[in-house]
Amino acid sequence: MDDSARLWTGTLPTLDPDAVEVFLAVDLLSADPAERLAGALLARGHEGEEGVFYLLPDDLTARYRRTGDRLAVTLVSHRAVVAACAADRDDAPDPASLPADPLDPDRVVLLRREAVTGFVPAVRDGEHQPVLLVEHAGGTLAPADLPGLFARGETGVFVVPAAPAPAPAAG
Repeated sequence: MDDSARLWTGTLPTLDPDAVEVFLAVDLLSADPAERLAGALLARGHEGEEGVFYLLPDDLTARYRRTGDRLAVTLVSHRAVVAACAADRDDAPDPASLPADPLDPDRVVLLRREAVTGFVPAVRDGEHQPVLLVEHAGGTLAPADLPGLFARGETGVFVVPAAPAPAPAAG
């Protein structure tokens, strides 16, 4: 599946109708066990506004990088958090089989997606703009469907802390 169907920018009127956000769809029924594990980690979220959940940096962190006209988002989690979550699931990958985060060996990479966009995530008061994860169960999630699904309580939006990934070293 094309990453642009699973990573997009847009607004969520119920949160802030004027703010452009980075959305990352997480399919709870994905064929990818690491994506299903990322979906399981969403249960660790703490509800803020109705239907909006916030995750702690050790649970899930997003990193983004712009390269030319592409925005890439990588979702990482602390290795111990992944191991604890995987121990409770029969369908989880062995945490040792997940790629290590090249920036922090105590973390593993769960997802990486990229899409063509001119959007540059903001930095406000030293805080990097979070990534919004949108859970869904199978099929594709059209960005235009999100407000209706959210309003009907058929999906949750998870706010994941983010930071830009450092540029690769010149070599």
